[in-house]
Amino acid sequence: MNIGQSDNIQIRTVHLIGICGTGMGTLAAMLQEAGYLVRGSDENVYPPMSTFLASRNIQIKEGYQAGNLEPPPDLVVVGNVIRRHNPEAVAAVEQGLDYCSMPQALHRFFLNSSQSVVAAGTHGKTTTAALLVWLLTVAEMDPGCLVGGLMANFQQSYLLGRGPYFVVEGDEYDTAFFDKGPKFLHYQPQICVLTSVEFDHADIFPDLQAVENAFAQLVTSIPPDGLLIANADDPGASRLSRKARCRLVTYGLQEPAQIRVEMAKYGIGTTRFNVAGPQGFEASFNSPLAGAHNLSNTLSMVALAHELGLDTETIQKTLTTFRGVRRRQEVRGEPDGITVIDDYAHHPTAVQATLEALRLFYAGRRLWAIFEPRTNSSKRRVFQERYATVFDAADLVLIKEPPGLQSIAPKERLSAVQLVKDISKRGVEAHYFPEVETMLPFIMSGAKAGDVLLIMSTGSFDNLVDKLLEGLENR
Repeated sequence: MNIGQSDNIQIRTVHLIGICGTGMGTLAAMLQEAGYLVRGSDENVYPPMSTFLASRNIQIKEGYQAGNLEPPPDLVVVGNVIRRHNPEAVAAVEQGLDYCSMPQALHRFFLNSSQSVVAAGTHGKTTTAALLVWLLTVAEMDPGCLVGGLMANFQQSYLLGRGPYFVVEGDEYDTAFFDKGPKFLHYQPQICVLTSVEFDHADIFPDLQAVENAFAQLVTSIPPDGLLIANADDPGASRLSRKARCRLVTYGLQEPAQIRVEMAKYGIGTTRFNVAGPQGFEASFNSPLAGAHNLSNTLSMVALAHELGLDTETIQKTLTTFRGVRRRQEVRGEPDGITVIDDYAHHPTAVQATLEALRLFYAGRRLWAIFEPRTNSSKRRVFQERYATVFDAADLVLIKEPPGLQSIAPKERLSAVQLVKDISKRGVEAHYFPEVETMLPFIMSGAKAGDVLLIMSTGSFDNLVDKLLEGLENR
């Protein structure tokens, strides 16, 4: 039985199918810390999640089979990578075990007793969520949270917290094989930050309208006594925010907004900006985060702080002490005077924004853009022409062949070779590489002191960052 139909069951033991996924592994640790007996299963178990769970003494069975459900757990949590015919999923249903999705479990065990604060949007939701968590922490509100990245201030991606607020990164991806709706619909936000709405996830959304329909459901799910904080600069977020039944607060850098930037100076290593808002609110801040996109994320945090009645000193302390999120413009090292940055950017808008930010942040230095199209959208032709236009801020562009193209029909695949040709036509030096083994020596032979290497991928990029750091150290 799906526990969405029966929330009154007594639970002590929880089994997670697909436990090594980022969200599922984090949920397992949260449940264990909350006092539950936790175990799980997965296939192709490997670090870092396997070692993370092992360090918590959480038992993992490798491979999926009905026997993994013995002895029967009180609850089975099914990850969204699990398909209907998975032997453990089939066994859970046939045995009449209570089961649910990860978002359902998160709501039942952690969001039910808190005010849910959801950071959602096509771009920026991880950094925004982490900023909101750190604001509430600096303000001594002891928040709980689940964020889709490792927060450097805590060296983990979750907090149980005992305060009134629980911050969760709201993902629009589908929930489970038995629930194809977006994950964020289970989080029932009292407060929601909407950063942006663009086309993405081409494997589950056929077009932009389908994406907007999903976000519209989120916006209209906020209760009348809730709060929506929306980005006035983003056309999609601005348009959908008008559907809200609750109070709306807008923020913006260009468009008229209630919380707005009056002045911004992007310098080397810092961003200075002035903010104005309701009730005569005016303040000046310094931020260590690079670029207009991060300033926009920061502005949403300022808007929440203003709504909660927090003073400007708390906001500035939040910015001064915020250490960022792993793989979001994360400086991994500076061997031999070369700055190596690991970043998660993959959507064309995010790639362009990140490059433009680093161009100003590292003014006067040669900027390499090293990109692996890895997501289900970026591997498809849907962004073929758009990608060609987003690398203009780079001095040198390296594109790796997308992995796993075999699962995509040939006519739907992104052509990395054509992309390199199109970038070159715009006057930017660009090179194609079929694999990391040929890309690595090119970088090693060409990088020199003062260069900035921006590595962008949603995956491991075949450990390119670690290989580069080791190679440059020993060069």
